[in-house]
Amino acid sequence: MQNPKIFIVIAAYNEEKTIAKVIDDLHNHGYQNIIVVDDGSQDKTAPVAELKGATVLKHIINRGQGAALRTGIEYALDQGADIIITFDADGQHQAKDIKNLIQPIINNEADIVLGSRFLGNTKSNVPFWRKLFLKAGALSFRLMFGVKVTDSHNGFRALSRKAAQAIEITSDRMEHASQIIEEIAKKRLRYKEVPVTIIYTDYSQEKGQSTLNAFKIFTKTILRRLIK
Repeated sequence: MQNPKIFIVIAAYNEEKTIAKVIDDLHNHGYQNIIVVDDGSQDKTAPVAELKGATVLKHIINRGQGAALRTGIEYALDQGADIIITFDADGQHQAKDIKNLIQPIINNEADIVLGSRFLGNTKSNVPFWRKLFLKAGALSFRLMFGVKVTDSHNGFRALSRKAAQAIEITSDRMEHASQIIEEIAKKRLRYKEVPVTIIYTDYSQEKGQSTLNAFKIFTKTILRRLIK
């Protein structure tokens, strides 16, 4: 794949404090097709993102990260995207990692590439209990879906056009992360993990999903799987 058309999709909810820096970082690394889905924010997320040159799509109400990513991915596909990156709005993800993230797709080695904070010599400062949960989740995904990953809930991922068209995100909320793993198995997509650095700050931990809530969501995934 030569000169792929790359789109960055960012789900954002009340992220006016960080969204400008996130977009600047992406621009500084050469990424111009940036889509910010303002998921019912009550602050200045949308105007700040527009001022920084991003395409802003708006949900009138807060629907959840899964719904926001679905909106952004569908728009990117309509614009002819070859590769779609899902990227966080709180500053945890690093634009410098995108080059390695998309390479397996460019080389036709994978349909979807998942970032892992546990591979290589990454400097992700993962809190202990979060790390324990993510490792347990990865083991469970292997048992449930046969998908071998080291990081069970990393929102930093790259989707080929084929994968973006195949994966059905029906969960509006955070369950979408588990659903994507399930869809990889269901649609028999080729996947690969690459090391990425996730930076935890006081702000991102305050804004982000708690480990307890993540555990509840993961439990729902297991129950849904058992019921099927």
